[in-house]
Formats: sequence, structure tokens, C-alpha cells
Amino acid sequence: APSMTRVREVIVVEGKYDRIRVLSAVDALVVETDGFGIFRDKEKAALLRTLARERGLVVLTDSDAAGFVIRDHLNGLVPPEQIRHAYIPECPGKEKRKAAPSREGLLGVEGMDSTVILAALRRAGATFSEGSVEGEQMQGRQKITKLDFYEAGLTGAANSSVRRAHLLERLGLPHRLSANRLLEVLNALMDCSAFWELIGELFTEKERCEEAN
Repeated sequence: APSMTRVREVIVVEGKYDRIRVLSAVDALVVETDGFGIFRDKEKAALLRTLARERGLVVLTDSDAAGFVIRDHLNGLVPPEQIRHAYIPECPGKEKRKAAPSREGLLGVEGMDSTVILAALRRAGATFSEGSVEGEQMQGRQKITKLDFYEAGLTGAANSSVRRAHLLERLGLPHRLSANRLLEVLNALMDCSAFWELIGELFTEKERCEEAN
């Protein structure tokens, strides 16, 4: 596979089609606000705060009024030094997927091509590194894999969901986060050896508590 441009910061978009679009342009952790859903979703807000603290956020919403309402809301959630804003140009048109254009008749993030998305991220001051995930492994940063999850009992065991819940609680992450999303977030926060250290600490603590009760 050709190596993709990686972005260190977590990219925040409005919806799943935006997420798919951004992931075809860069290798990054991309989180959706689910449109205005972020206003009600306290867990998603907590997740974004954690990610902002660890990696920083780059907000890439549509250039319409709704996109700016979401940006303002995110500005209120995290300290200013942890958030950057990337803007796409105002292009009239509609996405093929949609029956009708948006209210303001502008293309959203999902309607932009990769060069436009890359340019927007560069202007926002996102941190780029060339090379693939495999390249990063060669530099001694071992990624956490699905096999690690399985070996840690976070998937495939009778009590996996309980173990995942303990881990999510420790990291201050939403309990609804799927195993795949959790894997992405953990790879954003730590490398493999730090992961195993955390698992070791967490589960000896839990087991001691359970024996005591």
C-alpha cells in the first residue's frame, strides 16, 4: 500500500461520510460529532477532551452556519491551545449521495477532494508526518493490535466487556466506545509496552479489590 500522510492531531468532523472522506486523504484518528449530537452527548464530549489533551484537535466541519455552531461548541469544550480549526472553501454544489443540496447550497467536507482537505489541514497547522503506520513500527514504536486486545482479555473472553469497561473508566472514555474505536484511541495515546503496563496495573488492582470483597 502507498504510504499515506499521517496527521498527529485528532480530526473532528460532523458525520460518517465526512469521516470516510478524510480517511481517504490522510491517516489519522477521525471522530464524528454526529452533527449537533455533540450538544447532548456528554460521553463524546469527555472523549474529545481526553484526545485534545493528549494529541490536540483539528476541527474540520462544513463551511455552513451549522458547521460554525459546532465549532463554537467545541471551542467551549477544550482549552484554546488544544484546538485548531481547518476550513474548506465555500463551493456551491451538492454531493452525489444527496437528493437536494444543503440549505446554503454548499458542498460539505464529504464533497471535497483530497488535495483540498490536505490544504485545509496544512493551513490549520496540523502536524504531518510522511510514512505509513508500518514505518512508525520500524522506529521502535510498537502499535497495539487486535491480537494484544485478545491476549489482554479485552475481546473474545466471557468477561471481555467488563474488562473493557474497567479500562474505559480508567482512561475517562465513554463506555459506549466499541472495541475497534478503543483500539484506535489507545494507539493515539500510547504504544504497545505502555498498553501492557496499564493492563497489568489495572487488572491486578481490580483482582485485589475483588478478592478483598
